[in-house]
Amino acid sequence: TCAALALLGGSVAALGLWKWLGTKRIQKKMEEARRTRDEGLKKMAKAVQQFREQVPSVQTDAILSLPLLELTGRLQEGSLSPRMVLYTYLEKALEVTQQTNCLRHFIPECEEQLQEIERRKEKGLLYGIPVSIKDHIGHKGQLATCGLVQCLGTLMEEDSVLVKVLKRQGAIPFAMTNVPQSLFSYECSNPIFGQTLNPLNPQRSPGGSSGGEGALIAGGGSILGMGSDVGGSIRLPSSFCGLCGLKPTAQRLRWVLGLPPNPALLRGSVPCALGPMARDVDSLALCMKALLCQEMFQLDPSVPPIPFNEEVYSSSTPLRVGYYDTDSYFPLPPCMRRAVRETRHALQAAGHQLVPFSPPRIPYVMTELFMKTFFADGGRTWLDVFKGNIVDPGLKPQVNSCKMPRLVKKLLALLLKPLQFFPFLQLKDVSMISTCRSVEEMWDHHHQVQVYRSQFISQWQELQLDVVLCPVLGPAFTMGYPRKLLAAISSTMLYNILNFPAGVVPVSTVTEEDEEELKLYKGCCDDPWDRTLKQAVSGAVGMPVAVQCVALPWQEELCLRFMKEVETLSHDR
Repeated sequence: TCAALALLGGSVAALGLWKWLGTKRIQKKMEEARRTRDEGLKKMAKAVQQFREQVPSVQTDAILSLPLLELTGRLQEGSLSPRMVLYTYLEKALEVTQQTNCLRHFIPECEEQLQEIERRKEKGLLYGIPVSIKDHIGHKGQLATCGLVQCLGTLMEEDSVLVKVLKRQGAIPFAMTNVPQSLFSYECSNPIFGQTLNPLNPQRSPGGSSGGEGALIAGGGSILGMGSDVGGSIRLPSSFCGLCGLKPTAQRLRWVLGLPPNPALLRGSVPCALGPMARDVDSLALCMKALLCQEMFQLDPSVPPIPFNEEVYSSSTPLRVGYYDTDSYFPLPPCMRRAVRETRHALQAAGHQLVPFSPPRIPYVMTELFMKTFFADGGRTWLDVFKGNIVDPGLKPQVNSCKMPRLVKKLLALLLKPLQFFPFLQLKDVSMISTCRSVEEMWDHHHQVQVYRSQFISQWQELQLDVVLCPVLGPAFTMGYPRKLLAAISSTMLYNILNFPAGVVPVSTVTEEDEEELKLYKGCCDDPWDRTLKQAVSGAVGMPVAVQCVALPWQEELCLRFMKEVETLSHDR
């Protein structure tokens, strides 16, 4: 017996030692990655300093204040040089990342791209424009980490299609921005590169998963950025940071991942979309126009060869606009509903026709379609990406839910499934999501997604709508709250399930009156999630308030045209 106990004790000690050594190896890899990042920042700071010494007369503030369309004009005519613009933005990006920790890495090859465009005779639509890109968008010689340790050892061997097209159009990718671990979060934190802050208020989240982009652009350190969106990852940072952002139809733009399987990106029923983020709608339109070119269609034949339709974007024909200010699943704060109401009145006064619209069956969509797509296997595939990783605190609630024994999850799903259609008893926890128990059930799930899309489009067409105006989650949450409110993304998630183009436009800011009204907010029934949302957004006076604009698939130009109209009317108020 003593020998058996000794053997058991030795085994436990050996296991403990093995785990300790494994953790040490992970920590060492993370420290090396941070050191490499910090050395890159120092080198870039030195290059900026050398440039400032060579050209001391640069009008930094004047360059940074130019809208993208005006900046491209100045670069095309030659009154500003690409070098001057690049180093101005590099300097500003260094300043912004010191305040917000938004950069994962500078791209040292930006100097080579600068020299390349200076040699060219042809100037592309984005000639000389510095562009930031989200961590996982492949750039030759750079990592694409998704905040995961296992991705730290593999440099991308070539540029993604997106980066190739940006470079062909004369843009200069100069920085890669921070993301939440695994991208499956609308916070922006990972154990390797840390927490990104909102530049408008460091106590608040910049959103996610394109949170590094949101923080960098909102802080003035980039004029144009590329993000991705599978549940709101472009639109939520745009809402939280006061930016314009577009999630196109997923297949309108493509890029090569070159990454390990990641459930946050590779889901057939809910495809990941790539899109631009910027300070104004015209910038988004110019970016889409530049990307939807022959180069894109040749490099990736799976992208439909549909060039940007300038006529649709520039049209002034009155629109028939559907609208709603709640999806009856997760009621948003009063300021976000006010934004829809005021925008609706402004559109009506401008001659557009407004029609009430009610999106069907959102509780069903959220639990049975969206969440089931990601957690069809009970979250096992997602959990696999954390092997050999330290889990970020922002993801621990979801990870722990997925780790629950399968039998317990099945029982919870079975017991609580009938309650999901009652607003006061909605299923807002990953642990309560039912899984697909067979291949046949998975096929049926894909079919149900298609059926819902068809029903939604039929309802849209019966009302003869051009576009839809609706709310987006906001204002920016206090840090730490996104992890508690995964289900609050229903406003954006819907249009990932539908694969409709959807964009966000800031139209207002939180007022003292909004704060007073928030005190009376009860959501559906003053349940724990409603009270948590109230806590997440309280004290946000002065923070941006946005609306969401939606069009049918492949109608990005119409979506952008509607966003432009909303933007113009908000400036006129």
